[in-house]
Amino acid sequence: MLRSLAAALLSAGTALALCSPANPCPESSPCCSQYGECGIGAYCLGGCDPRGSFKLDACAPAPVCSDKKIKFDKIDKTSVNILKYLGDASKADWMVQGEVVQYNDYALMTMAKDTPGTVLASTEYMWYGNVKATMKTSRGRGVVTAFILLSDVKDEIDYEWVGVDLGTSQTNYYFQGITNYGNSGNISTDDTFGSWHEYEIRWTPDKIEWLVDGKPHRSKERKDTWNKTANAWAFPQTPARVQLSIWPGGKASNAPGTINWAGGVISWDHPDVKNNGYYYAAVKSVEIECYNAKNAPGTNKGKSYIYTDATATNDTVKDTDKSTILGSFDATGLNMDLGNDGKSKPSGQSSGSHTQASILAIIIAGAALFWL
Repeated sequence: MLRSLAAALLSAGTALALCSPANPCPESSPCCSQYGECGIGAYCLGGCDPRGSFKLDACAPAPVCSDKKIKFDKIDKTSVNILKYLGDASKADWMVQGEVVQYNDYALMTMAKDTPGTVLASTEYMWYGNVKATMKTSRGRGVVTAFILLSDVKDEIDYEWVGVDLGTSQTNYYFQGITNYGNSGNISTDDTFGSWHEYEIRWTPDKIEWLVDGKPHRSKERKDTWNKTANAWAFPQTPARVQLSIWPGGKASNAPGTINWAGGVISWDHPDVKNNGYYYAAVKSVEIECYNAKNAPGTNKGKSYIYTDATATNDTVKDTDKSTILGSFDATGLNMDLGNDGKSKPSGQSSGSHTQASILAIIIAGAALFWL
């Protein structure tokens, strides 16, 4: 369903090849991006799916986890626009797509009229561990806020909030993007727009827990997720980025199921838009505690994570000392140093003319997997 969504969003404005594990990218554009396009440069960094790429190592190695508490009182000091990021996680904690506004000691992820919203994605990857986000959600019909863990092979652990129900935190999880309608669960929460809450995901090789304000509300154990058909544990298990977002689930052109789930078609005459110029969700801090295993899975001893097999389970992830940094926006995981002369600019193939469609495909993927 993710693939059909990406195709629908991108078909009108792109000539680039679409990719999937069943339809890998060509050698000329070897990297299969998170939103299902083949390309180079930025397409080979965060979200690059090795299963749909020309080769597994077409995707650049992913930066390993480090413990940190990130305050959002100076978001411009801790973030970088995705079109300027080449894989050096030491230079920024977050990649930004969309518009983030500083307000007092916290940041606002914004969504102005007819825009696809905003995504903040961590530059480093968690391979199990704990992550907490102190935040306030957006509000309004058709407006969705999300706090998720998402791996490059579509393992996912979610919190999502729809703007017409400010008393419910929706939770979900996926294994490699496979839809399972029994995976969701709701948590009653007091006024998610008006009140600060600390949302937490505790993730180990054996269990997922969802907590709100330090209190556990839901858990899922790996031992209960065996899939006989796939002959695999249908349990998130691969290195994942932290992502925070606001997006238009009620965009009129979205699938009916997504619009209904989001509370209806979005209104651009809402008071938040009239008064501020945009819908918004607020983030005060994110705290990441790595799993810090002595042996795989869940280590973070080296510089980067890579995949050694297209089955993309946790026994195929390797903690390595490979560099994560591309030499230019013309480089890929197959030629990391290409263009390393300080003169390279983002090319249309890697990031340019498809930015808006790409952003939208990224941020509505989680809901689309469940509701389309």
